Amino acid sequence: MTMYSIHVEQVIKNYEKGKVKALDGITFDVSKGELFGLIGPDGAGKTTLFRILTTLLLADSGKATVEQFDVVDDYKQIRKLIGYMPGKFSLYHDLSVEENLEFFATLFHTSLRDNYDLVKDIYVQLEPFRKRRAGKLSGGMKQKLALCCALIHRPTVLFLDEPTTGVDPVSRKEFWEMLKRLQDQNITILVSTPYMDEANLCDRIAFIQSGRILTIDTPQQIISNYQQTLFAVRSENMFALLHDLRNFGPVNSCFGFGDSLHVTGNPGELNEHLLDQYLADKPYTGLEIKKITPGIEDCFMAYM
Repeated sequence: MTMYSIHVEQVIKNYEKGKVKALDGITFDVSKGELFGLIGPDGAGKTTLFRILTTLLLADSGKATVEQFDVVDDYKQIRKLIGYMPGKFSLYHDLSVEENLEFFATLFHTSLRDNYDLVKDIYVQLEPFRKRRAGKLSGGMKQKLALCCALIHRPTVLFLDEPTTGVDPVSRKEFWEMLKRLQDQNITILVSTPYMDEANLCDRIAFIQSGRILTIDTPQQIISNYQQTLFAVRSENMFALLHDLRNFGPVNSCFGFGDSLHVTGNPGELNEHLLDQYLADKPYTGLEIKKITPGIEDCFMAYM
């Protein structure tokens, strides 16, 4: 029997007297020691779900447990077991790095010394700045301090709500390397992110949009299940190209991805020759058409 660290069943949450449906029947499980990603844009419902699972918000209906404890009835036990890093930096700006860590450790009747082995990899990067006020740290260092404070009491489940938003690429990479090392210590991690490239670093992911789960699987399996033919198309006049491709019958969708347009169609109905033939008599220069392998972002767009 699989041991679930997190169990969510038909959770519903509305705001503004039911006018805004933040969560619409959310159901999923996270196994013990799993790194599970919630992937979706701003406003998808990720933060609302995190607040319910960390006992900060009550759902309108449904059931959720963390380490077998009910999020409503057993909220006190859950708060002792979890670490939570909210999307917005919420530590004390006027306290130093050292003082913030000491404060959070004291709340849980522990100390940095007691759990140093767990946070060592992160703390060694913070130590040169231990006397600096938290509000004066860089984005990457704030992120490391917040993670350190979330781990200071050795939680068994870690909730990270968009932890890398607004952080430079190097710090993002370092952060995910830290998560992998924490996972090796059998800590269950639920992380949300709007960055599709981070999805590939999770064991399993759930696409979430408008308060609903679109699919749940490993990143590799989601890519394998992609049903359409995908092309990258570019030219010097991208706006006109976008308009023309969206008006071409065999094209199912066309969206901007970086410096090209990603164009989808049904297998057997759309190919490079057909696209080239359609665009040949139009005034495009530097036209390039190439069949490509889908990424996680392409899969998300297809599910939407």
